[in-house]
Amino acid sequence: MKIIRMAELHIPKVKTIATKSWHATYEGIIPLHVQNDFLAMAYNEERLLKRLTETPFYIAKQEGEIVGFANFSNKKETGEVELGAIYLDPAVQNRGIGSALLAHGCKELQPTKIYINVESKNEIGKQFYKAKGFEVVNEFDEDFAGHILKTIRMVLHVK
Repeated sequence: MKIIRMAELHIPKVKTIATKSWHATYEGIIPLHVQNDFLAMAYNEERLLKRLTETPFYIAKQEGEIVGFANFSNKKETGEVELGAIYLDPAVQNRGIGSALLAHGCKELQPTKIYINVESKNEIGKQFYKAKGFEVVNEFDEDFAGHILKTIRMVLHVK
């Protein structure tokens, strides 16, 4: 496996992975039309171009194919970063790719803390982050395009 910075040519595959991952993760949690509206807004070409030029955005390649990605915020003066997303093609979950993307972000950015928001019913995501040492710091309701999500805010204290 190889982890590199995302480039413009990777955008179509990143959009595909985001869609597959969202539909697999949030089926029965977030209505499909809300998922699709979010994906159209957050993962359109213009938005992805902006994110790849303005924030740390890494892709994981396995046998030449993009299988996942992670998008972080820029490091603040306090050393904190926000992990906006780690999404994998559902066919390659539980193979260490998410862990490798997280570790790569830690190595590159050298943060003191990493924050992430996780939907409370996203059991796969919650278990992944807990296994990596993230701790719950807050829980809140979030209006997500008219659909109320129960969101858990977590933090990892990076050593």
